[in-house]
Amino acid sequence: MARRRRIAILLTAAAGAFLLLLGVSPTATAAYRTYEVAPGVRLNVRSGPGTGYNILRVLPAGSHVLIYCQTPGTTVTGPYGTSNIWDNISNGEFVSDAYVNTGSDGYVASRCG
Repeated sequence: MARRRRIAILLTAAAGAFLLLLGVSPTATAAYRTYEVAPGVRLNVRSGPGTGYNILRVLPAGSHVLIYCQTPGTTVTGPYGTSNIWDNISNGEFVSDAYVNTGSDGYVASRCG
């Protein structure tokens, strides 16, 4: 568990540094939180908020993601229920919220857009 926490902290720090390079203020990075992808799941990262968008890459099992914003899209059923919410995890990269343990059936971040 300590290893996962260290990885999450490193990912958060790396994302914060990246945002600083883009000119986003450090206070804006504090609003982002990492969330665990469902255990044992290799999660498709898509170019848009739906299953009809191209798969850009696949997150390995045990991944954590930063959610920058959320938007409605294709409805998907996964380990955390059925949802049409898609999480923006990077510029032009989306994953279905049904596979991310946010602790909520609703939005946990601002709407994209």
